[in-house]
Amino acid sequence: MLDKAAIKNIQKIVGEENVAEDKETRICYSYDATNIKYLPDLIAYPRTPEQISAILKLANEAGFPVIPRGAGTGFTGGTLPVEGGVVLVLTKMNRILEIDADNLLAVVEPGVITVDLQREVEKVGLFYPPDPASLKTSTLGGNVAECAGGPRAVKYGVTKDYVTGLEVVLPTGEIISTGVRTVKSVVGYDLTKLLVGSEGTLGIITKIILRLLPLPKAKRTMLAIFPTIEAAATTVSKIISSRIIPTTLEFMDNATIRCVEDYLHIGLPVNAGALLIIEVDGHPEAVAQDIQEIQNICSANQAIEAKVAKDDKEAEEIWKARRSVSPAVVKLNPTKINEDITVPRSKVAEILRRMEAISKKYNLIIVNFGHAGDGNIHVNVMIDKRRPEEVERAHSAVREIFAAALELGGTLSGEHGIGITKAPYLSMELGDLGVQVMKRIKKAFDPNNILNPGKIFPK
Repeated sequence: MLDKAAIKNIQKIVGEENVAEDKETRICYSYDATNIKYLPDLIAYPRTPEQISAILKLANEAGFPVIPRGAGTGFTGGTLPVEGGVVLVLTKMNRILEIDADNLLAVVEPGVITVDLQREVEKVGLFYPPDPASLKTSTLGGNVAECAGGPRAVKYGVTKDYVTGLEVVLPTGEIISTGVRTVKSVVGYDLTKLLVGSEGTLGIITKIILRLLPLPKAKRTMLAIFPTIEAAATTVSKIISSRIIPTTLEFMDNATIRCVEDYLHIGLPVNAGALLIIEVDGHPEAVAQDIQEIQNICSANQAIEAKVAKDDKEAEEIWKARRSVSPAVVKLNPTKINEDITVPRSKVAEILRRMEAISKKYNLIIVNFGHAGDGNIHVNVMIDKRRPEEVERAHSAVREIFAAALELGGTLSGEHGIGITKAPYLSMELGDLGVQVMKRIKKAFDPNNILNPGKIFPK
């Protein structure tokens, strides 16, 4: 609990109007997309790196935790104040500082909404590819802290592939700049890459330098329907092995299709085993050739239908189904355990078969959808948390799902991070020594464990 002196000092640093200690506001920042709740002691809205620095120096002196937060869209509890303390909400640091068309760069503050940057750079013919599902609400600072992905990762990669430099306030209050504005640099340790994906445990990001690309000249979208999940998974492998890399290659299993159709009533085939949403972009002639070849591959692998959208309106209708998955699936059961395992693309069919067996073994509803093109499967175990025995079965099922992913050469998380929800499973992938090495890095950056404590590492 913060004492009155610490609260007054924080008010002096950021201004009384940028501090909230009433319970209603604190409740608003007590949870994220996990719906797990921890009440913070205080909320502060800094506007400059210097203000953040002063608060962190005060925190080291007084011994209270500091938790950086953007829009709170994370799925693993990365911004939850598990030990109380001050939540620093960075949404007021929301300026696009520069769009450098000559060098294909943008410089932004952490509170910029992802889609806002995308729209601004597209006005000058440029392209920022990372597109997490939360892009209309998530902040770029949060995207960097979690190394967000999205459907376009199959072709364009994830957030870390576009961050060339950062301004960061260290847990002890010093302000440093990492990285460069140039294409190449091999000067010392790559602190930028270390900080990207560190989930707010090693520093608070206050400025981001992002690499941009030329905006693709053309884009086509296709919806392909399959009788079985195996046929859809085989098609994914065939598309990739044909040396075509789509912009996106998304899939939904039968349970997901049924949920979305019940939610939207847009005519999805509820008896289909799976569907793929496929998009290609690039030069118009290459796009036309690629979409035709993909259509042929789908037809040769049992596709019931492989329909190419005629225009942007039809393409948007196709994507509407994918974007509606999260609100649709909660109709199956009120509680969703959302995991995001990733396996090699060639193992997608195998992991889906294993998850079907796990679903039957534990008598649980498991809904699967996600980014088949890069092997990133969103596994949703649908339960009612008011039934303790069902919750226990669900946790056992999740552990088996993680073990299956690792056995197939995969990983526990493709884009959601570890936070608190996956911390108990960390050593399954990294081993005890790997976890210890990461703890040493945390200790070097944050000797007093002030910044975002209780995250990543299991207690």
